[in-house]
Amino acid sequence: MIEVSDLTVRFGGVTPLDRMTLTLPMGMCGLIGPNGAGKTTFFNVLSGFVSPVGGTVRAFGRDLLSMGSYQRARWGLRRTFQTEQAIEALSVYDNVAMVHEHTGGRRAGRRREVLDAIAFVGLEVDPGAKVETLGVRERRLVEIARAVVGAPRAVLLDEPAAGLPEEETQQLGRMVQRIPEQRGALVILVDHDMSLVSACCEVTAVLDFGKLIAAGPTAEVLRNEHVIRAYLGTEEQV
Repeated sequence: MIEVSDLTVRFGGVTPLDRMTLTLPMGMCGLIGPNGAGKTTFFNVLSGFVSPVGGTVRAFGRDLLSMGSYQRARWGLRRTFQTEQAIEALSVYDNVAMVHEHTGGRRAGRRREVLDAIAFVGLEVDPGAKVETLGVRERRLVEIARAVVGAPRAVLLDEPAAGLPEEETQQLGRMVQRIPEQRGALVILVDHDMSLVSACCEVTAVLDFGKLIAAGPTAEVLRNEHVIRAYLGTEEQV
């Protein structure tokens, strides 16, 4: 469980997160909102790339903000990015193994755990293949394999299905849904595809201009009039 209380981030006169208070339970959690709502900023706070000016974040009882970014990675915080992070000139295996090494995975079990992560995401390519030779879907799966290798505790997925056709998005969604049970990690999914969020996430939170405007069971949240107005761009600004 991740507990967020009064989390505030300011960049000069801009407040991308404004006293965000939210509890994310174990399982699949969605985080949605219009462009510029503060979703990636929230991921950057959790990852240690952005320091808030106020508030607390506790992850499974640990004070997450007191850890350095490398300590969070070793503790079990993993993420994907909107921009691919895999190194194109390296093989699939080496890209996943690199994360395993930097997150404190033991050398003795590295090959087994890396191949297990590659198999888990359904990547049916030679682990020795270079990433630059892969298609869009396979590259997305490499990114997720890097996030689930070893023993993650929290996996942050930032638009993992972007650019994929509907059928491949559905396949990716079914795989992502297995992460909590089979990898033992809480998952937070950010995506603009509401059908993906609806299919995958038990609970969903909504940000708009840095403020949390709704949170709860996904079906209820997606029917919330406040959420609908924000997405349609008809929300009154004050």
